[in-house]
Amino acid sequence: MSQTSAAPLPVIVGFGGFSAAGRSSGHQSYRRMILESLEPQEREKTIVALAVMMGLVTAQEHEGGVIYSSPEHPQLTPAQVVENFSAEVLDGTLVRRIEKTFFDVDACHWQKNAELSNGDAPLVFELSRRDLPEPVPASWQVETLESGRLRVTVAGAVSVKLDSYRDMPVKSAGQLPRGFDPAALYNAHFHPRALQLAVIGASDAVRSIGIDWQVISDTVRPDEVAVYASNVMSQMDENGFGGLLQSRLKGGRVSTKQCPLGLNSMPADFINAYILGSVGHTGAIAGACASFLYNVRAAVEDIVAGRCRVAVVGNAEAPILPEIIDGYATMGALASEEKLKKLDEVEEVDPRRTSRPFGENCGFTIAESSQYIVLMDDALALELGADIHGAISDVFINADGFKKSISAPGPGNYVTMAKAVAAARAIVGDEVVKHRSFIQAHGSSTPQNRVTESHIFDRVAEVFGIEQWPVAAVKAYVGHSLAVASGEQLVSTLGVFRYGVLPGIKTIDRVASDVHADRLQIPVTDLDRRENPLEVAFLNSKGFGGNNATACVLAPTVVERMLARRYSGQQLAEYHAKRARVREQVESYLQRADQGQFDTIYQFGDRLIDESAIRIETDAFWMPGFERPIALDLPNRFKDMV
Repeated sequence: MSQTSAAPLPVIVGFGGFSAAGRSSGHQSYRRMILESLEPQEREKTIVALAVMMGLVTAQEHEGGVIYSSPEHPQLTPAQVVENFSAEVLDGTLVRRIEKTFFDVDACHWQKNAELSNGDAPLVFELSRRDLPEPVPASWQVETLESGRLRVTVAGAVSVKLDSYRDMPVKSAGQLPRGFDPAALYNAHFHPRALQLAVIGASDAVRSIGIDWQVISDTVRPDEVAVYASNVMSQMDENGFGGLLQSRLKGGRVSTKQCPLGLNSMPADFINAYILGSVGHTGAIAGACASFLYNVRAAVEDIVAGRCRVAVVGNAEAPILPEIIDGYATMGALASEEKLKKLDEVEEVDPRRTSRPFGENCGFTIAESSQYIVLMDDALALELGADIHGAISDVFINADGFKKSISAPGPGNYVTMAKAVAAARAIVGDEVVKHRSFIQAHGSSTPQNRVTESHIFDRVAEVFGIEQWPVAAVKAYVGHSLAVASGEQLVSTLGVFRYGVLPGIKTIDRVASDVHADRLQIPVTDLDRRENPLEVAFLNSKGFGGNNATACVLAPTVVERMLARRYSGQQLAEYHAKRARVREQVESYLQRADQGQFDTIYQFGDRLIDESAIRIETDAFWMPGFERPIALDLPNRFKDMV
């Protein structure tokens, strides 16, 4: 397909993942956020699909239709599912009290140090031979009893650790919908939870394209595929670094998998090895809470430069663990029960309203999530007939310079926001930026963030002549998923482009008085923009250490106008014909997913490459299983120096 010499446009052809709001593909999680603003049919569809996902009902094809059932109700219509299970769906999604499948927030296990003694008399106790410490302390006198057990006499005290249970100060988090088990979707034996989320999230994104991955792989060269994925906290549960670091203290043994599976590059590695079978470029970039946009920027720049043609990008994070919560709570970064009670002057805290961007708040709410997108250059998307959900034209990243506190915000975010708006203005013009753009704020729900981030937005708005700039903050719904946070912003943005409704910040009653909002519009209810559709979004992310990033995302309407200038009418007509068929495939997958059939891709040990069959020529590298070769006739990039 012919193309001008202008840079390729990175377009979004697939997106998927799972969060506290549900599944991302098909805009399910977005629809959960604006449930009260949906048309009745869309609302019913959303609740029924979530009920299936949560295991409240099962779905079964029957004579061209779908029959729903539960143990108490052998046959249900969609309306009856809503009537019987709507309350459970609403209660079991979004930010809520941490459920006991993670740990008991009222009685969380820990160990207490103690010294045992018998006053001035020797301390005598029994234990089995296998429990004898190595080496035996010099102060211990050990004798063997007839039973085979050992009697120990100690002159003095013995240090021990006693099981204890304490109340956790933080009791809310953004958790996957209640009853949904990611490990049940594929053979996830001994996989840390974050890697389970990576597999199901990336698989959902790849399935959402509506084009078989083999077709995509056969269309491009093997090294024109790229994967950029990571997480911030690594895999810290029992099957990852958490178990690795705790094993000696618990008297256990390290497994063969805990160390390698704990690495924060594993989300990318699992996608390459078990979902795509890719031999292309791979990267695992971490930039604290801006990690998603760091990875997106790498993909965008590689596509624009022509180094790759299709990229799977995203993050998966599973930080709902006592140790991680302890870490952030000790920093004072999380919204604790006591701080919320004091803030609201109440005895009982609403666990669903702990995350309050730009309102009266006291800390962020931690969350788990997995979000992935698939990017292609525009020419490849048209060639394959891929549906285009938007485009990412630019991502800007800037640090803060010298800092007094590593966690404090700084000037770098002023740079990223200003450059993103300037870049958008260059593409779509002043009028669109002024009247049809909006911000997906980092909106972490801390007092410092609400002041500093709003000041940045207000200053940039003043410079570019923007009034009543709409601001959304998805952390109000799903919490702060750390590395994945801007992935949540992006999938919500694609929903805004599709449905025309900006989710309001419904966990606050009003915007805090110290927020700089003279030129901002921060809605506390859903903002209907269907009459004046939003066409540009700025995703803003602020991470510990000065990791600032802002992305410019273009709506499908903008992309269509851009494509019309690049391609002929005949080329676009051919594309639309192909896209219609692809959309049918997409809809087929979304219907199956709504019925609990996620078709998770996990190819363990399948289609291994026979290295003996690799053929290397002077200008090409041929690999079995791939339709096209890797080019070796590489140009001299430094020819002016030779």
